[in-house]
Amino acid sequence: MARARNQKLMTADQVAGRIESGMTIGIGGWGSRRKPMALVRALLRSDVTDLTVVSYGGPDVGLLAAAGRVRKLVAAFVTLDSIPLEPHFRAARQSGGFELMELDEAMFMWGLTAAAHRLPFLPVRSGLGSDVMTVNPSLRTVTSPYEDGEEFVAAPALRLDAALVHLNRADAYGNAQYLGPDPYFDDLFCEAATDAYVSCERVVETAEFAEAGGPQTLLVGRQEVTGVVEAPNGAHFTSCVPDYGRDEPFQAAYAKAAADPAAWREFTERFLDGDEDAYQAAVAAFAKEGA
Repeated sequence: MARARNQKLMTADQVAGRIESGMTIGIGGWGSRRKPMALVRALLRSDVTDLTVVSYGGPDVGLLAAAGRVRKLVAAFVTLDSIPLEPHFRAARQSGGFELMELDEAMFMWGLTAAAHRLPFLPVRSGLGSDVMTVNPSLRTVTSPYEDGEEFVAAPALRLDAALVHLNRADAYGNAQYLGPDPYFDDLFCEAATDAYVSCERVVETAEFAEAGGPQTLLVGRQEVTGVVEAPNGAHFTSCVPDYGRDEPFQAAYAKAAADPAAWREFTERFLDGDEDAYQAAVAAFAKEGA
């Protein structure tokens, strides 16, 4: 009974129901790689809006921007990897759809680290002498109190109300494992957040972690996690190596549709207007059409 009480299993829609308008949410993954897309799609089915989104951005940012859910974006980039610039992000920026705080990749990482350590900022060299300081006039510098007297950028803490990440495996208690080539800072997103929600390809017994990859692949600890969602194919259309790669034909169709309002309405009706099961069924049908 004690083990059952400690379980944190949820549905994607239950996670979305805990996200409130006006929150700051961090979304893990990197570009079009291992994004928690099932959780993002659940947000699209909710009425949440006015979000501040913190992300090494990909289609997570694009979909939320296209739906008008983003008030402010904090990002180092927004890309689909094989397509350099996310099309909905580009359109939103060109129309002034939201406020943007664009940071150097390392400064972004140290901002998450500062939040994880409950510090207001961390001194970093990243950004000095670059346009990062110009396009973000709110950034400040600090001087070392020691003999060197060196000047640093005070990278502000990127404190999150909620983090959404997708891992290959998780147990019911919140421990989560990555099996691909890169952790993508998902652990920092969880540590920087008040609440962290992990979706995964498969919920497993804790003992199975050792069989799949050993303790070094355990990225997220249960003490950081509020809820766990089993979401097979839940990173689609981004990659979730080694479970599956990026769905390049689908991503190409997404980007093509994004360029035309009428085509995007058709894409939304086909893939996004239903629940997650409907989405996965539509994706399977799309794959058969191209076979």
